[in-house]
Amino acid sequence: MTTLDLVPGVITTRQAVADAYGGSVYSGGIVPAKKSSMVFVYSDPAVGEKFGYTFDGQAEDDEFGTLYLYTGAGGAGDQEIARGNKTLLETATNGHEVHLFVADSTVPGKKEVRQRYIGRVVLDPIEPYEVRWSPVSSGTARRIIVFRLRPAEGVELALEAQDALKPAAQTSVIELSLEQKLAKLPAQSGAKGKKTEQHSTPETTANVAGGMRTVRRREGQLVKAFESHLEEAGHSFKSFQITIEGEPGALTPDVYDETDHVLYEAKGLTTRNNVRMAIGQLADYRRHLHDVEKLRVAVLLPSEPTPDVRDLLAAQRIALVYRTEDGFEGFPLPATLQ
Repeated sequence: MTTLDLVPGVITTRQAVADAYGGSVYSGGIVPAKKSSMVFVYSDPAVGEKFGYTFDGQAEDDEFGTLYLYTGAGGAGDQEIARGNKTLLETATNGHEVHLFVADSTVPGKKEVRQRYIGRVVLDPIEPYEVRWSPVSSGTARRIIVFRLRPAEGVELALEAQDALKPAAQTSVIELSLEQKLAKLPAQSGAKGKKTEQHSTPETTANVAGGMRTVRRREGQLVKAFESHLEEAGHSFKSFQITIEGEPGALTPDVYDETDHVLYEAKGLTTRNNVRMAIGQLADYRRHLHDVEKLRVAVLLPSEPTPDVRDLLAAQRIALVYRTEDGFEGFPLPATLQ
């Protein structure tokens, strides 16, 4: 039997991995191997660039550390949580190991692509994937599922400078229709890495992730409730995906009310830090949208903030809308901000 030690940094091929652990050589970038109960993820950012997006690569570290983004399977039409994407998402609950490789040139004298082993990874327990949009020739945009991968417990990924996310070639704003914004994908809140629950230290990844997941869920519920409120009021709404020339990643505002030309940023907690973050995000977003002079901006909160936080928003000429038992206080916005 062929053996292959998966040591981060080792150079190998898909054929060698399949010989040692099972799985197909030609079945796309997400390869399940029943023989070893493993899932192999093969990332090739150059392939994504051919399709017009640059979503694969190491993102900037956040408060939880290293993060690698991987574009899901599906080269045409909206990507779905099916087949390989479903296989990868289910590793959050079935315990199958996930191993990440990145394309690294070709085998000398052959067309076969060499694979550099990055290490064992897990889906981010807070947000396993995010949705991005890629323009197509018809003038519309198709949905892209971008998985968020973290190092498995005790693993240091063998990432190199060349693995960083590639910057966008140009600044662009993609308008997302109501149908696109409301397109249903499986809920993410149930995903959790089994290993993170087994830590014995007082502050574990699971505890941190659990708390953050609660906030994310609260924010999502707030946005959904507000969108229903907008519909009942007869307002049209949508969102945007903003990419910036020379920078990786994308910006995604929460809600744009087309009827009143208002951009909303929601937060799951009514705290000063959350409101300050929303102020900065709105200032960043609005620069890239149309008719900026007439665009109004507002912060959407789950409850009423303190008087001084209200004063902070007013000083920045940012409207405040917050949820109450009867609906949303502050909506509709006044004609002019005081």
